[in-house]
Amino acid sequence: MVWLLFGAATIAVAETYWRLPPRELWKVSNTGFVGGAGRAFVFLSFSAALAAIAVLPIVVDRLDDLRADLLGAVALVLCATVAWPGVQTPGDLDPKWSNAFAVAGLVLAVGLSAWASRDGRREAVRTSRAGDRARFLVGGLALFFAAPYIAAELGFFLDGVPVLGSIFQTGKVRPEPGAGYLHASVHHGHHHGLDGFLLTVTALLLSRLLGGIRRPLLRTLTAAYLSLMVVYGLTNLVNDLWIEQVVKRGWTDWQVPDVLEPAASAAWAAMIAVALLFYLTLFRPRRHPGR
Repeated sequence: MVWLLFGAATIAVAETYWRLPPRELWKVSNTGFVGGAGRAFVFLSFSAALAAIAVLPIVVDRLDDLRADLLGAVALVLCATVAWPGVQTPGDLDPKWSNAFAVAGLVLAVGLSAWASRDGRREAVRTSRAGDRARFLVGGLALFFAAPYIAAELGFFLDGVPVLGSIFQTGKVRPEPGAGYLHASVHHGHHHGLDGFLLTVTALLLSRLLGGIRRPLLRTLTAAYLSLMVVYGLTNLVNDLWIEQVVKRGWTDWQVPDVLEPAASAAWAAMIAVALLFYLTLFRPRRHPGR
């Protein structure tokens, strides 16, 4: 499900950036096939590589094979390069060679997933109805608020769409905060708000598989990472929404802090604190009888 989700998003990014001129998009200079392939490549390095880091411990544990452990470690290091300063540059979203390391790690993770699907240990999902209801609620709300970004990914505005078009402003031309020029409220193409949605849903889906990880340390680390992924995803979704639906309407100049890149900041400290709370109350591994 995670790979299908990111695969569909990758196709949408490639198609939209192939079809539309750079002036209707954001911080890209290429168009046509080069534009579509290049922006899809950048998307695979962020945010798909972050999702791959969460998938790796699950598939490696189910394979229980030294070769898988080694390949998983290599894939993890490669995917983690996305956090290295200068790899992700929000002001320039054309592809760079530095994006290739995270994409290579992602490819390894997909390959390990295919291997685990064929030869890996089968595990029953261990979750509760209350937990799944909470996941469904959070995922449903995230989906609703991600509507402007799903439309933008496909290259259209919500103007004129029943209900959604009256709630979200998308096609109206507004001043870009801090930039000094006018732009559509929600530009066509990819948004970090959609990254937030994808990462949130990924964490919710994979959290259902935590009970099947048999190595205690790996289970704990995966639970902690998924806790942070939920908070990081939701914060980025809220940050993007706030700018485009609140600040651009002129209601306030204050913005939700930007947490796209790791930083020694109060916003990141707050995210880590909330993630710790999520871990202790929701994602912390529980003992199972006979385990």
